[in-house]
Amino acid sequence: MASPNILFLIADDHRHDAIGGFGDKVVQTPNLDKLANAGTSMTNAHIMGSTSRAVCLPSRAMLLAGAGLFNVFSLPDDDGEPYWRDYTRYKIDGKHKLFPELLAEAGYATYGIGKWHNRPSEYARSFTNGGSIFMGGGFDQARPTTGSRGSGLGFSHEATPVWEFQPTGNYEPDQGSRGESWSSTLFTDTAIELLGSHPTDDPFCMYIAFTEPHDPRTPPDEFASMYARTEIPLPENFLPEHPFDNGELHVRDEELAPHPRMAEDIRQHIADYYGMLSKLDSEIGRLLEALEDLNLADDTIVVYVADHGLALGQHGLLGKQNLYNHSVRVPMILRGPGIPRGERHNALCYLHDMYATLLAYAEVEIPEHTDSISLLPVINGEATEHRESIFSAYQMDLLVSPNGPYQRMVRDERFKLIEYRVEGSTRHQLFDLINDPIEMHDLAGDENYSDEFMGLRRCMSEWQNASNDPVLSIDISHNGDGG
Repeated sequence: MASPNILFLIADDHRHDAIGGFGDKVVQTPNLDKLANAGTSMTNAHIMGSTSRAVCLPSRAMLLAGAGLFNVFSLPDDDGEPYWRDYTRYKIDGKHKLFPELLAEAGYATYGIGKWHNRPSEYARSFTNGGSIFMGGGFDQARPTTGSRGSGLGFSHEATPVWEFQPTGNYEPDQGSRGESWSSTLFTDTAIELLGSHPTDDPFCMYIAFTEPHDPRTPPDEFASMYARTEIPLPENFLPEHPFDNGELHVRDEELAPHPRMAEDIRQHIADYYGMLSKLDSEIGRLLEALEDLNLADDTIVVYVADHGLALGQHGLLGKQNLYNHSVRVPMILRGPGIPRGERHNALCYLHDMYATLLAYAEVEIPEHTDSISLLPVINGEATEHRESIFSAYQMDLLVSPNGPYQRMVRDERFKLIEYRVEGSTRHQLFDLINDPIEMHDLAGDENYSDEFMGLRRCMSEWQNASNDPVLSIDISHNGDGG
């Protein structure tokens, strides 16, 4: 097809390997398993990190704009755009065209449903229709109860605050209402209704952003009962506490369970997380069935991704404000016309590489100045490698002190280096991802790996320069002692 339909599904907090068909022996995700078996999976997809404790905010912005972490936002400003939350300063740079925006200009009907954690004006220029729009993150209006498993006062999956589509693009706080069904059910019902009324001759891009499995992790009884805490195995890299101060040990996500971590608390968190994923999977099944019933499946590319992962007890952490694999790697599945069935590729790639990939499938010109690289050569079997290395960064705000706290990471096909800056002190970790995929054996102080350390340190500096990192590291002579 010259103009295939696109059904783009993005989850919130879904770790890259928490899918039954990808090897998780506990979680039940039969519909995602079927989707993967009928399509192609990129099993080494990463996010480029975050300049916000709300990691989903820059992650989604990079995806939508095809831009890297330090290129996607304009500098903080006060342009008077009416918005009732504190994300106004996170403005996608106006030089970037968003991928739904480019598809709309090419004749696509573009639909936006579910979570929108960027500016309302950026939603308005992306979509020509939509509904059940959740403007914000998980806890915009209230703080969670410290020590809970995620009891939010400003958001709940049972009564999600949503806004209906406004052709004017004007979304005001007092125009919203509370959804009357579970969040993913509400979003799926809206999607099926819009699919059913879509003119069959026009291509569409439907972007559905689910709020699951983000806390509050309170799965409906049917799905909560699928997982008993006593039957949940602890992660192999479970720790009661992180081995050192990474600068974010007491961010909101990390306060959803007591310190030090207790095994029974972590098992309950994972059980609830799996229940949320199984509920989400059931709604994805309804969506895929609706495509079949509407005779749209053969002409539609279905994409499933997530905005980031989650620790849930790994390395003594709960959240995503870190650069370990459990937090920066995400699932990426594509199914549809021309996409090989049942294939998996381990090539290093970014979530925001989906930008150029979708435009290529739609035969829409890819902007000249983009940080996104199309995955089509890998998917089509023309290449086995995509990127030689991956760079990722974490800091709690757009602007950060040279003394930190902040984190930086670079990896190649085998080794990974993480750098931490906290209160003016620098610390490194080095992992052999082939022999230590769960990142538990730090080699930064081992002289036998000094060449690997220095090679990755130089690679990190090159990435920092190329990506406009505001905290460029100058000293690359340190051999790394882990301290």
